[in-house]
Amino acid sequence: MRNISEKKRIVIKLGSSTLAHKTGRLNIRRMQNLVRVIADLQNSGKEIIIVSSGSVALGTGKIGLREKPKDTPTRQAIAAIGQCELMHMYDTMFESYGITIAQILLTKTIIEKPDRQKNVENTIERLISMGVIPIVNENDTVAIDEIELEIGENDSLSAMVATISNADLLVILSDIDGLYTSDPHINPDAKTIHTVEKITDYIEKIAGGAGSSLGTGGMATKINAGKIAAEAGIDMIIMNGKNPDDLYDLFENKEIGTIFKA
Repeated sequence: MRNISEKKRIVIKLGSSTLAHKTGRLNIRRMQNLVRVIADLQNSGKEIIIVSSGSVALGTGKIGLREKPKDTPTRQAIAAIGQCELMHMYDTMFESYGITIAQILLTKTIIEKPDRQKNVENTIERLISMGVIPIVNENDTVAIDEIELEIGENDSLSAMVATISNADLLVILSDIDGLYTSDPHINPDAKTIHTVEKITDYIEKIAGGAGSSLGTGGMATKINAGKIAAEAGIDMIIMNGKNPDDLYDLFENKEIGTIFKA
C-alpha cells in the first residue's frame, strides 16, 4: 500500500500540456480546478510548492502565434509576456480561496552554487511558514538553459526544487497516465507500470519519446527527474493532470499514476 497520505511537503509540477490547450491558450477550466484542489490540499495541512511551466506556451497564444518560436531572443520575449499572464491568473484564482502566492524565478547558476541555493531554501522555508504557496519557474527571460535544453526542462527543475526544499514527495502532472511498458500512442496493448522500485536500464529504454507540442520534455526527462528525486530520498509520482480531482485519490493512497520509489 502506498503511504502518500502521510507526505506533508509536496512539490507539484504543472506542465504546459496540463495548463494550456493545444492552441497555446490557457485551459481556464482545468487551471481553476487545479487551483481549487491545491488550495484544498493546502488547507488540509499539506505544504505545497508549485513548479509551473506555461510561460512560453501562454505567451505564444497571447500574441497569436501558431507555434512556439524557435529562435532564443523571441522565445525569451514570449516567456516574459507569458509569465505575466501566468502569475496574474494564479494570483487571481488562489486569492479567491484566501491563499497568497509568491513567485520564485531560478537560473542554472543559482541552483549550482551552494550559497545561492541556500538562499533559495531559506526563502521557500519562510514562505511556507507564512502559509504562502511558492510558484517556481526557470527564469526564461534572462536564462537560456531551459529554452535551449541545457538543463533539460521543468521536470528536472522540479526535482531540484524538491531537493532544495526538503520535500517529501514530487508529483509531476502531465498528459499521460504514467509510465507504460511501451508507447501507448503506438501500441494499444501497452500496460501502465504503477510502481518503479529502481530506475534500471530497462526503465530508461521504455521511457523514450518526446512530449507534446507545447512542452519541452517527454517521459525520458521525467525519468531523469526521478533519478534526482530518488538520490535525495524523495518519492516521485507521474500522473495525468487532465482531472485535478485525481489528486484527492492520490492522497487517499489509491493507485494513481506511476510511483518511483526513493
